[in-house]
Amino acid sequence: MIRVLIVDDHELLRAGLRSRLEREPGIAVVGEADTAERAVLTARKLQPDLIVLDLLLPRKSGDEVIPDLANVAPQARVLVVSSQAAPSSVRRALSAGAAGYLPKRASDRDLVAAIRLVADGAGYVDPELGAKLVNPNGSVALEPLSERERDILHLLALGYTNQEIAKKLFISVRTVDSHRAHIMRKLQLETRAELVMFALASGVIGPDAG
Repeated sequence: MIRVLIVDDHELLRAGLRSRLEREPGIAVVGEADTAERAVLTARKLQPDLIVLDLLLPRKSGDEVIPDLANVAPQARVLVVSSQAAPSSVRRALSAGAAGYLPKRASDRDLVAAIRLVADGAGYVDPELGAKLVNPNGSVALEPLSERERDILHLLALGYTNQEIAKKLFISVRTVDSHRAHIMRKLQLETRAELVMFALASGVIGPDAG
């Protein structure tokens, strides 16, 4: 039996994942958490085999909590399931210790397959995301941007406000404003709509990202 802990700050998504996974033989959802801090406490208590982890969590991001999860539940393997599809996000999560990475747009079948592979000791990265990792710069169009600017571009394209981005990345709103201005200037964009279209065209977000 693969004992799974689901970590995501969206209650509906957690409920949907739980409902889907509980129909699978050999998989049991043993707990849920909506923040990085609760994830650590719950993982310590339940000692799951696998942790399904979102990256965009309040106060402390998913990739930052991966080492903490490894400390409190060393046998648990982490499968990131996130709307963030930028190569930089995938690299950071894997570097932090994640065993797998799957975009939220993935099918139910891919999710279950990834859970079984990762729980069995294998690594798994969504093939489309893996192809982007081969080129460390992702899209050539993104080359002018720093790693932080790419993160902010991704969140802006997903519809987050400057205030929400500041909270998620633990920086000031003024810093977000500054980064946003630099992004728009470097990419020669004028409106948020243009920014979203650029993000779609360059693969920063998928057409059904969210």
